[in-house]
Amino acid sequence: MNRLENKIAIITGGSAGIGAATAIKFAQEGAKVILWDLDEERGNALAKQLGAMFQRVNTAKYEEVEVAARIVAEKYGHIDILINNAGITRDATIKKMSVEQWQQVIDVNLTGVFYCVKAVSEYMVANGYGRIINASSVVGLYGNFGQTNYVATKSGLIGMTKTLARELGRKGVTCNCVAPGFISTEMVAKMPENVIEQMKAKVPLQRLGKPEEIANAYCFLASDEAAYINGHTLSVDGGMTI
Repeated sequence: MNRLENKIAIITGGSAGIGAATAIKFAQEGAKVILWDLDEERGNALAKQLGAMFQRVNTAKYEEVEVAARIVAEKYGHIDILINNAGITRDATIKKMSVEQWQQVIDVNLTGVFYCVKAVSEYMVANGYGRIINASSVVGLYGNFGQTNYVATKSGLIGMTKTLARELGRKGVTCNCVAPGFISTEMVAKMPENVIEQMKAKVPLQRLGKPEEIANAYCFLASDEAAYINGHTLSVDGGMTI
């Protein structure tokens, strides 16, 4: 099944974790994948494996995003899909959180998405077609202790998605959000076992999600099967938000 056949798809944070799983899924579905990441070693290795394209891009710097998007558009003639998956955490309570920790997360998780959408959407609008999917989080829906900066960005993305859906929908470009729950990534695997068990206990399915399960959600929203879904936030969390 080639749901994304010949679609040009940019995936930010695409070298590892959910981003890498998404790149693999999209390539399997026939897309021409472009990975944007700072990890050149892993990014190039995955790109070689998939026959994809890797670009070293700091999404928190508009000049880099703009140039990278132009290169993709000139190479392929159009850009069809943008997965804003890149994100970082700098956790601390509000008392201990530094101004630098706040700004770093805002720059990557929120401003970086704005930069990517601003640079890429003009090519989508020109072509009359596009799929933009932003990575929010379940904590963006209900908050989380010690993550004021991260939650602010993930809540902000939900609002941004709704506005973009209104602005770009009439141009043939849809914009949606995916809100993952607790996902089994490399970062989570480094946590103490008792913490992981506590996380599982909060999920009705009693397990962590797999990166591939988020990739499946991205794939559906990026496909023509989701052509009439716009401005929606899809929770993929095993039922945490019930």
